[in-house]
Amino acid sequence: MSVKNKVSFYQPIIIIGAARSGTNMLRDVLTQLPGFGTWPCDEINYIWRHGNHRKLTDEFSPELATAEIQSFIRTAFAKLAKKQALFYVVEKTCANSLRVAFVNRVLPNAKFIFIVRDGRDVIASAQKRWVASLDIPYILRKARFVPPQDIPYYASQYIGNRVYRLLSREHRLAFWGPRFEGMEKVLNQYSLPEVCALQWQRCVKIAEHDLSQIELTRIHQLRYEDLVANPLKELSSISTFLKVDISAEYSEKLIQGISTDSVGRWKQELNPNTLKLIQPLIQDTLKHYGYL
Repeated sequence: MSVKNKVSFYQPIIIIGAARSGTNMLRDVLTQLPGFGTWPCDEINYIWRHGNHRKLTDEFSPELATAEIQSFIRTAFAKLAKKQALFYVVEKTCANSLRVAFVNRVLPNAKFIFIVRDGRDVIASAQKRWVASLDIPYILRKARFVPPQDIPYYASQYIGNRVYRLLSREHRLAFWGPRFEGMEKVLNQYSLPEVCALQWQRCVKIAEHDLSQIELTRIHQLRYEDLVANPLKELSSISTFLKVDISAEYSEKLIQGISTDSVGRWKQELNPNTLKLIQPLIQDTLKHYGYL
């Protein structure tokens, strides 16, 4: 069978989760499996946003997935599947947590894996990314997948973001991570930990709502804490969901490097004053996911 025939039909697997929720780890585990693969960069938000790149947020309604945009994104997936001879294309872009219905319109046969993590650990990790220094290799890996016609727009956005960091009192970026509706107002009114809190909450709430509109057979949900505490059990559940057989011996190899070291780190990294700020904002959501 030729490579072309092998990849005529591939299964898209879309990992949904707020930034800093273990989405990278989950993707990296899955893409070690034979026939599984992904792009050679962290995310492909530039591809998902093509045709809507001037929209100020990442909250896309399904109506924004026009026939032309659907074709563009599907072609990108098909090209990757053909190039790497993949049966399963795994994709993780955290901003997709704000536009699951849009993604579903583009890839109506996709399977979704929704990973949730304790918002307090997410906040402790995310606020570091808001003030992180320049990482040129990381940027260049992602820049390879910017549609050529969108390059001028993203170049100006990137320069403006970096200049803002230099001038900011908090030494933070103008934007980072999934951009939700009203984020500009939130950035003007709230401290950085509160922004991270609202960003996490918005991502998980919208994702859960949109996923609830999709047939259950295409959805699998798990918690980051369960994955790192009992990776073999969670990997078994994922393999059942994807209808993929993974031997016990191979499973052991896949989970090497997974640890619980980051669970509960917020207790050391978030001071009492910060906790007082963020707790009222996310208390109900934490309780909903069993973190209180």
